[in-house]
Amino acid sequence: MQPIEQLREHSEEFRKEIIALAPNVFGAVGYAASNVYMLVGQGGVIIIDTTESTTAAQNILTEFRLRTELPVRAIIYTHSHRDHICGARIFADNDAVQIIASHRFKSDLIAPDNTRPAPGKALMQRTARQFGMGLDFPDERINLGCGPGDRPMEGLGAGFVPPDHLVEDESIRLQICGIDLELTHAPGETDDHLVVWYQEKGILFCGDNFYRSFPNLYAIRGTAYRDFEAWAASLDLLIAYQANILAPGHSRPVVGSDNVMQVLSDYRDAIRHVIEATVAGMNAGEGPDKLAHSVTLPECLAKKPHLKEFYGKVSWAVRAYFSGTLGWFDGNPTSLERLAPYEEAQRFIQIAGGTVRLMEEVHTAIARGDFQWSCELLDRLLLVEYNTHTCRRLKAQCLRALADAQINATARNYYLVCARQLMNDPGS
Repeated sequence: MQPIEQLREHSEEFRKEIIALAPNVFGAVGYAASNVYMLVGQGGVIIIDTTESTTAAQNILTEFRLRTELPVRAIIYTHSHRDHICGARIFADNDAVQIIASHRFKSDLIAPDNTRPAPGKALMQRTARQFGMGLDFPDERINLGCGPGDRPMEGLGAGFVPPDHLVEDESIRLQICGIDLELTHAPGETDDHLVVWYQEKGILFCGDNFYRSFPNLYAIRGTAYRDFEAWAASLDLLIAYQANILAPGHSRPVVGSDNVMQVLSDYRDAIRHVIEATVAGMNAGEGPDKLAHSVTLPECLAKKPHLKEFYGKVSWAVRAYFSGTLGWFDGNPTSLERLAPYEEAQRFIQIAGGTVRLMEEVHTAIARGDFQWSCELLDRLLLVEYNTHTCRRLKAQCLRALADAQINATARNYYLVCARQLMNDPGS
């Protein structure tokens, strides 16, 4: 199956549906980038996560209201990523709504640190590229890897309500609307992750500690180091619940205790394999470039549908682990003071026989389908501002070809948005 067909097939994970997980427990899948869950209790309901926009939240609430008219009494944020917290105002439609989160809850929506410079513009630009903002659905942006490619964007980021109850203990038990829940810290994609255990129903709401893709151990939009070891340990914790149903923040619920055990064990084992293989290479003196190409999952894990690289990617994880544990330096003394990119490009072009000769090699590489090499050559020509319009057009062509070879939705989206920018925005 071609990569683009695999990615289209993966979109089935995000088909729009209100799923009854158990009597009085419902999940909204496919309405937004992330899922929303509703637990119906005595005299009220509990909402777990709230999506990224007020429009998506309203669409979900309208569907939930077909199941019950009981008021919302509590909202639980599993973590602080924007796609889980920005529809809360729609669900918190009365002053009595309690909003619960980890005491480690940290979002750039609240109390941003203005005391030091932050790469906000770069982060926003890269986020737009990762999620394919501006791409046409369904031909270009197929899905997000973690959610549907087509979702409402009105009110994006507009509905956040700060938590008013912070969970400080590692694990607490609460009773809300007659429903007994256990909330436990389980760091993964973020340090502030809470998982919610509904023991009576055997349902574990795991936030982003699991979704049906290789985990996004590094996000190409740019992110601080995600603690691989902590994420793997959290999966051990999740396994210990022996849940009958796993309700993730993205993708469809996993049903059946054996299935839950399998996907969580595979997820944990994949992360630990990346750690162990990367550490072995690091200790052998290998740098991140070599390791990113040599570390792969064993076949027994790589063939699992829930570990396909639709969202996270093994090579990116390897680079992130290397940088997060040893820093940027690859250990090669040559790397301590590399030539400036412009100077390296000039020397490279001279050795290659000049700009015309290098452009001939670009066309040869494109003709044989070697699009990565073509991009690397074109980058050098663009640095020296040689025939810029043609080089930008050719690089855009190569990026579109690289996109079509990807099952990873974020890589595909990033390639395609950059291709558009090369053709439309001279300053990109």
